[in-house]
Amino acid sequence: MLAAALAFGLAGKRSGTGPAPALPRAALAGPAVTLAELRGRPAVVVFWASWCTPCGKEAPAFARFYAGLAGRAGLVGVDVEDDRAAARDFVRRNGWRFPSLFDPEGAVYRRYGSIGLPVTVVLDARGRVHETLRGPQTWQSLERALASVARA
Repeated sequence: MLAAALAFGLAGKRSGTGPAPALPRAALAGPAVTLAELRGRPAVVVFWASWCTPCGKEAPAFARFYAGLAGRAGLVGVDVEDDRAAARDFVRRNGWRFPSLFDPEGAVYRRYGSIGLPVTVVLDARGRVHETLRGPQTWQSLERALASVARA
């Protein structure tokens, strides 16, 4: 039973409001993005790594989600504890067109309180954490999270 509770905790979601920690400064793919630039509309931050099998599983959902955003929200990836070349190849292979930042030591990832990958953090228009989604996401789960923050 403890194993089931731990598994659910890592794959489930946790809600709460609090200011989001600063994003990494180093760009991996696309331009560097700051929280200040994301304010004014909801935003989604996905923490991922090229070596993370579940991250590869959810990668097509993020490509599709970004393609359909049409300005409704921002989306930024944060590559965690990874090799820069492998991470860039991951972005290219998965057709990601949204900015991805580089967190080689995992410092920003830890400030978000994350354990395990992938982790998706949904921010409200004021840059506050609205919801944290653990485990691989689907296009549907991303759309639900975006709708939830829009109603809040």
